[in-house]
Amino acid sequence: MKILENKKAIDLRNKGYSIKRIAKELNVSTSSVSIWVRHINLNEEQIRELKHKPFSMEAINKRRNSRLTRESASRECFIKKGKQEIKKISKRDLTIMGAMLYWAEGGKTNRGLVRIANSDPAMIQIMMRFFREICNVTEGKFKGYIHIHDKKKASTSEKYWSEITGIPFNQFFKTYTKKSRATSNKRQTLPNGTFDIYVCDTKLFLRIMGIIEGVNDKAGITLYKRRFN
Repeated sequence: MKILENKKAIDLRNKGYSIKRIAKELNVSTSSVSIWVRHINLNEEQIRELKHKPFSMEAINKRRNSRLTRESASRECFIKKGKQEIKKISKRDLTIMGAMLYWAEGGKTNRGLVRIANSDPAMIQIMMRFFREICNVTEGKFKGYIHIHDKKKASTSEKYWSEITGIPFNQFFKTYTKKSRATSNKRQTLPNGTFDIYVCDTKLFLRIMGIIEGVNDKAGITLYKRRFN
């Protein structure tokens, strides 16, 4: 018999601990604890406390944290599986990626101007790769334009986007600052503002539109309409 554990179990039970908690504390089975403490009668206050324990804030928070941990692990598992589906980005993949991002976020009304804006640095970097590697845009043709709500952070934002894009700051238009009507917490979600990539090139614009149309044709989509003349 585990004499030491037996004595500790009796002591904890006298303090009002539940059988399950005692078993966990001593790393023994609940059946063993039940036998060791079966002669102990809890008082009314101890019984009442054990009954309400599952509904205490401590217990609720513990269950919540445990659930969140399980959900986080489950999400990470799905994310990992998704990442494993992508082996390598080919030139054709990058062509389609760039065209689809432009279709979603790019300017389509001025056929003499290629323009795309976003606050996500990863998306901006993908588009820079698309322009450089697929469209062969020369470095001198790139222009940058920043929209930001906090004027004090303008210089930091300019340095940030120049590093993200590789576009020299002397090729940026004057940064546009406008005080946001949103709350300060909302402004914090865009600490570096949004960034516009500009390339003045009619042929490039038409080529990107052609790639978009080509993707639609191959995908069997017949409802696509041009947004320019």
